[in-house]
Amino acid sequence: MDKDRIKGTAKQATGAVKEAVGKLVGDEKLAAEGKVDKAEGKVQSTYGDAKDKARDAVSDVKDKASEVKDKARDAVSGN
Repeated sequence: MDKDRIKGTAKQATGAVKEAVGKLVGDEKLAAEGKVDKAEGKVQSTYGDAKDKARDAVSDVKDKASEVKDKARDAVSGN
């Protein structure tokens, strides 16, 4: 799991708490900051997810390339 996904999720949770506390005590600024933190966390988490997916795709391509190379080697050597 990418560190941006972890940090983003943590920021979303922090934002949710700030928003709830802000609403509870009537602090509109704190509530607004919480909403901003939640949005920033969502973006960061989504970015981390995209990086994970890209990393997985590259790994899959490398695996397939290795398989093709092995099959070509076997074909050339007569195995």
